[in-house]
Amino acid sequence: MVPRKGIEPPRLAAAGPKPAASTNFATWAARQRVIQGGILTATPYTVSPSRLRSRFRAAPTSPFRNMSVDHYENFPVASLLLPRRLRRPIEAIYRFARAADDIADEGEASDAERLQHLAAYRGELARMASGEPAAPAFAELATVVREWRLPVQLLGDLLDAFAQDVVKKRYADYPELLDYCRRSANPVGRLLLHLFARASETNLRRSDCICTALQLTNFWQDIAIDWQKGRVYLPQADLANFAISETQIAAGRWSTEWQALLDFQVERTERLMNQGAALVHQLPGRIGWEIRLTVQSGLRILEQIRLARGDVFRHRPVLGAGDWMRAAGRAFRM
Repeated sequence: MVPRKGIEPPRLAAAGPKPAASTNFATWAARQRVIQGGILTATPYTVSPSRLRSRFRAAPTSPFRNMSVDHYENFPVASLLLPRRLRRPIEAIYRFARAADDIADEGEASDAERLQHLAAYRGELARMASGEPAAPAFAELATVVREWRLPVQLLGDLLDAFAQDVVKKRYADYPELLDYCRRSANPVGRLLLHLFARASETNLRRSDCICTALQLTNFWQDIAIDWQKGRVYLPQADLANFAISETQIAAGRWSTEWQALLDFQVERTERLMNQGAALVHQLPGRIGWEIRLTVQSGLRILEQIRLARGDVFRHRPVLGAGDWMRAAGRAFRM
């Protein structure tokens, strides 16, 4: 991982939801839709990387300025709970990830064009890593990376995942899906821990659990929507084990076997989320409360999937005001 209608607090509501991309307590810092202007539009330009850089240089203002940070559907983004000093770096990471994700996922560009533009982004990361001046659209991110000493490789991992989304639409088994989440969901959580100077091995491991669990939650929430994009994130081995065919997904047909499959995925995802939940006690003040709410929001979505008996075709889970109050109460008791 954006947005998807369902788990977003009112302050983050936005037009133009974007289902199915990386989600995590960090893709509260990295996903959603509204990107206008320049190369960061949802439909990438058909230009070479060199011309792409010239367009960056020619831009009178950063295209990032046209992207709101309060439109990620599922999880909190740069909210008032975040310390003021961290809002700027988190927004810069968010804009980078959202823009790159849209290149991979939005518009009518060919796969080759999408990969070309993502390669141009990777070139900018290489410039950051070597200390070369960044193109104007990347100047703010480059400053944040330098000032906060952030690992550029984590941003590169995001690009790897976005590029994989262009060419890979199925996952053989759960480990293969987790490897995707390692690059699509976990990096922003790790970046956040670096910003808070809390990047211990234990904290990183717990962050990965939360981020991956939130990514998986979005996958189970958006099975029908992802099908329309030609993607199936349910592992092929699990489909076979529960005697589910892709024809059934295409038809949006519920069955007791389907319920058993979704119950299995929900239970496994809940375990993963809870394995990381202790992270909230290692982070200071407001950010700890932000993550508490994020974790409980994801768990509530999983609960709704179970209550719907797995029928996400007719009952896509969304969080209303009552659900947010429930999540807040549970967050307080963590």
